[in-house]
Amino acid sequence: MKQVFNLFDLTKGVNLTNEVLSGLTVALALVPEAIAFALIAGLSPLTGLYAAFSVGLITSVFGGRPGMISGATGAIAVVIVSLAQSHGVEYIFATVVLAGLIQMSAGFLKLGKFIRLVPHPVMFGFVNGLAIVIFTSQLATFKNNDAWMMGNELSTMLMLVLITMLIIWQLPKFTKAVPAPLAAILVCTAIVFALGIDTKSVGDISSIQGGFPPFHIPEIPFTWESFMIILPYAFIVAGVGLIESLLTLNLIDEITETRGKSNKESVAQGLANVVTGFFSGMGGCAMIGQSLINISSGARTRISGIVASCMLLIFIMYGASYIEQMPIAALAGLMIMVAIGTFEWASIRALGKMPMRDNIVGILVAAITVFFHNLALAVLVGVIISALMYAWENAETHSRA
Repeated sequence: MKQVFNLFDLTKGVNLTNEVLSGLTVALALVPEAIAFALIAGLSPLTGLYAAFSVGLITSVFGGRPGMISGATGAIAVVIVSLAQSHGVEYIFATVVLAGLIQMSAGFLKLGKFIRLVPHPVMFGFVNGLAIVIFTSQLATFKNNDAWMMGNELSTMLMLVLITMLIIWQLPKFTKAVPAPLAAILVCTAIVFALGIDTKSVGDISSIQGGFPPFHIPEIPFTWESFMIILPYAFIVAGVGLIESLLTLNLIDEITETRGKSNKESVAQGLANVVTGFFSGMGGCAMIGQSLINISSGARTRISGIVASCMLLIFIMYGASYIEQMPIAALAGLMIMVAIGTFEWASIRALGKMPMRDNIVGILVAAITVFFHNLALAVLVGVIISALMYAWENAETHSRA
């Protein structure tokens, strides 16, 4: 209850206009991502959009890191795809509910603090690998039915992407009244409509038309056998979701030079997944790309996340026909700029100055992130390798003594 009352104090000393515009920008960027991740999991696009709405709203209100954005993610989609194929969507909903309960338990047991023990080389590798993944994932926008665009179609796409990137890069030098990403999306969309340019749009991926997320108790047999089917998936979803969320929290902490509350975020992520499992969502966790869009647009409070979630629901219920006409090129340009801003360029300059152990760990974590698209696995391997290398060096030191 105290958390809800605190929301009324959010506007004190805050640029409310900027928070709202940042939230709108994030909402626009959430649409194609949520659709894509739902399709990866073999689910209806609306299951991804509903998850983005409910997970995003609950974590924005109750989470431990203001300004961080949560929703349907690729990490969760990759975990649940095999269960969706073998047992269907109802088992996915049940898995998400159980995963949420596990995450809440981790928060209540104050296990979130252990994420701060992740070594810096692992964080560097994680961030750099993520930047590469964000960039390479945009290459799909230059394809039609798995075939690369050619000729005028490719030229048009590249031109719109470059215009978007140029606006995001240069606009902050002149004014910060409007978030550069939002301005870039609007200008790119206006150019497409004004010139009648035929280019790939959000609607070419899938329709986003729908209603309010329906309450739905997962229709699976309440038996021990069913529980044992979903339990392994629930643990993996919970673990992947917490690792990705808390690493994002750490990253936002460093950028904003503030400190979030990892255990509070763990409980909020769990609550969000429990709710979305009962409201036809595929589950989710923190979205690093969208969080960086939000922070780079100047947002620092819970308002932007709340606005993003509410605007996404408005898009689904009332604005689908308009959002579906938005050019994919604008969103691709935005995400490419996010990738460029995410990459730790300083880590490349520091390669010759850092210990070889740290270089190996950073490169290994980045490689696992890029090739397996599994952030939790990359971080876990990085932490284990760091610990083993540290133990080996200490053992050698003691043996010489």
